[in-house]
Amino acid sequence: MRSSALSRRFASLPSPLSHQPLALSPGTLASAIPITARTSAASRTPLSISTQTLSTQKRLHIFRSRTAPLLQLRHCSIATHPLTMTSANASTNTPPQDYRLPTDVKPTHYDLTVWTDLENDTFDGVVHIDLQINKETSKLVLNTASLDLGDVSLQRTGDGADSTVHAASVREFDEGNERGIFSFENPLPAGSTARLSVTFKGGLTGDMLGYYYSKGGKDGEIKYTLTQFEPTAARRAFPCWDEPLLKATFAVTLVSRANSVNLSNMPAVSEEVYRPESAEKESWLAKKMATLADPGQWKVTKFDTTPPVSTYLVAYANGPFVYLESEYTSPLSGKVRPLRIYATADIISQAQFALDVKRKVLPLYEEVFDIEYPLPKLDTLVATDFDSGAMENWGLITGRTQAFLLDPNSADTRTKQNIAGTQSHEVAHMWFGNITTMEWWDTLYLNEGFATLMGEKIILGIVFPEWKLDSEFVSSHFYPARSLDAKLSSHPIEVECPDANMINQIFDHLSYAKAGSVLRMLASYVGEDRFLKGVSIYLKKHMYKNSVTKDLWEGIQAATDLDIPKMMDNWVKKMGYPVITVTEKEGGIHVRQDRFLETGPADPKDNETIWTIPLNLLTVSADGNAVLNKDLLLDEREKFIPLDTSKPFKLNAGTTGFYAVQYSTDRLVKLGEQAAAQNSPFSLSDRMGLVYDALALSKAGYAPVSSALGLISALHGEKEHLVWSAIASNLSTIVSTWWENAHVVEKLNAFRRELFVPLVKKFGFEYSESDSYDVQQLRTTAIEQAAVAGDPWVIEELKGRFDHFLKTSDDSKIPSDLTAITFRVAVKEGGRPEWEAVRSIASKPKNPSQGLSAMRAMGASKDLALAEETFKFILDEARDQDTFYYARGLQMNYGTRRFLAAKFKEHFDTFQKRYSGNFGLIRWTEISFNMLSSEKDYEDTAAFFKEKDTSKFDMALRQTLDSIRSRAAWVQRSTDELTKWLEQRQSKL
Repeated sequence: MRSSALSRRFASLPSPLSHQPLALSPGTLASAIPITARTSAASRTPLSISTQTLSTQKRLHIFRSRTAPLLQLRHCSIATHPLTMTSANASTNTPPQDYRLPTDVKPTHYDLTVWTDLENDTFDGVVHIDLQINKETSKLVLNTASLDLGDVSLQRTGDGADSTVHAASVREFDEGNERGIFSFENPLPAGSTARLSVTFKGGLTGDMLGYYYSKGGKDGEIKYTLTQFEPTAARRAFPCWDEPLLKATFAVTLVSRANSVNLSNMPAVSEEVYRPESAEKESWLAKKMATLADPGQWKVTKFDTTPPVSTYLVAYANGPFVYLESEYTSPLSGKVRPLRIYATADIISQAQFALDVKRKVLPLYEEVFDIEYPLPKLDTLVATDFDSGAMENWGLITGRTQAFLLDPNSADTRTKQNIAGTQSHEVAHMWFGNITTMEWWDTLYLNEGFATLMGEKIILGIVFPEWKLDSEFVSSHFYPARSLDAKLSSHPIEVECPDANMINQIFDHLSYAKAGSVLRMLASYVGEDRFLKGVSIYLKKHMYKNSVTKDLWEGIQAATDLDIPKMMDNWVKKMGYPVITVTEKEGGIHVRQDRFLETGPADPKDNETIWTIPLNLLTVSADGNAVLNKDLLLDEREKFIPLDTSKPFKLNAGTTGFYAVQYSTDRLVKLGEQAAAQNSPFSLSDRMGLVYDALALSKAGYAPVSSALGLISALHGEKEHLVWSAIASNLSTIVSTWWENAHVVEKLNAFRRELFVPLVKKFGFEYSESDSYDVQQLRTTAIEQAAVAGDPWVIEELKGRFDHFLKTSDDSKIPSDLTAITFRVAVKEGGRPEWEAVRSIASKPKNPSQGLSAMRAMGASKDLALAEETFKFILDEARDQDTFYYARGLQMNYGTRRFLAAKFKEHFDTFQKRYSGNFGLIRWTEISFNMLSSEKDYEDTAAFFKEKDTSKFDMALRQTLDSIRSRAAWVQRSTDELTKWLEQRQSKL
């Protein structure tokens, strides 16, 4: 619902700190109080020092002369070979002092001024950092990278302090750790305070990290800037103590062209065109302006001071932005806070839904945690170029167009759900990560696990109950996390992070989805109300501070009187998860826990962990009612549980426990029958869990694959979309594993057609506003599955709809929910005209969702010449942030799967350079290789990377190699059995 109180405003300037927002056209300036520089910078002759990497060896550069020549340094990594290095789960026991900044000084406040010149792709500025001296020192060690540093000076502060400004006597740069070390002649005594001032400048690039530029607008020619600092890129924008623990307040000043918009974490307190009399005479800003012929074309925007915040959450942006605006009233204080979403004018009309979600979830977070959102405003900025999905900068959320834009005229259900989940996830971070921040990156899950659970299930489920998000969580987070954690190359949720390369690689399903899943398990065990009360205690105790795992456990323990560390530590600090083997005996069941691996039973050395497992035993009483025992724990290797096995029973009721359950073949058949019964005692999540567990156990060799297929067959009368989605996902996994066995693939596709075509005939191809959410989703899933399984009727229907679009440019016959499958079928079954039409859409879509569908569909052609053109498009025309979508299309196409792997190898050096600073190589490695299914693929892939520098993606590479090997083992082990079942089965549908 769109609130009548919601106003749509287009504006170019942020409002001052008041209740009346500015709504001005671009180029208009607001009346504002004169700006006064907050401090004077000492006059010094600049010494330019660029911290850009030169070599693969760690070097320490010392400068003693103030006339030393410009030095260029950049961070570069030492190569490590994936087949010989230590497993990711093994602790390196690196002493923290080797990778953490010294604690002899602590920053308390930053005065940061940044000058942005979009015309010349440059920025420069000055930062004044107030320091608290914890231990006597004459040396200051901070982070800096990819910057040219000018003057570096230090001034004692405090009562009675000598106010003389001292220049650094020695400058050193440790490129491996991205540090600047500045020494001064006079030591700073313990307990004193000081102010460090550093001038800097840098280039604006399109690298999507640090302070960078993006290009958007209707024709892609509008340039603007924004920041992306997480995890370790604030140091690329200004010199700082760039670690989560070292929180400080920030007062940001942005200087920009007068006709542009400036944004930051806090509201603007003043903004005006520069006037010489408004700046202190000897300040950095006054000197900068004095060098310009047109100082009157620049404006200065001062922002209010933040609460204590980690550097990775600082944000600012500059460009021709407009906005939509709403507001919410705090249920705790009654305060009214403005909420805005900014974008370029051509796309702002698609931002309304994300703004509405933000307005709805914010008061819910306040009520649940009894903690008011502490900042005066919360903005969102939508960027055309953005490396990750979105970023939770405090007061200024940022993210890519696909994460926040929903075309109101063609809104498909999945896109709507993804956008809502993203916005709610980022708002959750305002509490988890921003108010309370992990002490170091090894406990990233305290941010991301909570944002996943709270933002995408608990809070969003209140807003959209029809989405059944607790059950949806099973498919979107729970099982993807289990799939990754079933590998020997997994890592614990809490994992040591001794360098930036490791930090970048733990933004994965384990830090997000596994963490969210084990927290969901804990909430289920102790009760969600008590869990949330404990989380509130934890947040209140550590407001504006940092935390570690034990702090969270203490909060929940205070609310529950339970030994939370005993139950949870192994789930967080150990890798992997258990499989519980159920053996039926006279008078009950015997249960045993062992580590689950996708390759089969674990060796003793990999099977040492004993988890404390909530068994969640569901039984059925004499009168047929379900009875749930939530208190039963397995905290030893094995135990016997008295039980009447003649009646239905199931472990892990609700699929809340992060483990697999192996039943006997006969029991699984009974469970399938009971799940399919009209009055089944098993919940929606139970039925989903049975399907997913059956396939996982089959893949690992614990059970025949025919048992999973038999269970799927038994559920053919299922009514719920999410169960059908689980069936579709698991059948797709089997087909994709046997992709090179044409006979097996065709037999499996015949099975898929028998399951899904009747649903297409039941629901048809037309969508109606009167359809329930479940009907909409089930229709889409059925049509997609029937089409990829090769049903002629469904394929012809989709082709006809695309042909109409091709001839008339009218896409009204293609429902938004079917855009992706329609584009893919058209390109696969068509030729160059269809491919070129989709390419044109990918280059200039009417909305981000349509663009994603087109990007993936370009790789669907059977024509290798078009595959070559698709890959050339990736290299030459695709945006850096989007290349993975095109690659995913080639990966999904069995005819181009090996082509993709070969092309990535051929152009590896290009991709390594293109994605040197972000998550790109991780994604490309996974997409290019992890769907291969033979031992030769494993050997060839391992051999290719053996002499490569894999330090930025070595964890993803090991996991990819594990995936290839486990798929190959499954094919070798189960092909005969699978073929026999497919050939001998009789359709019951």
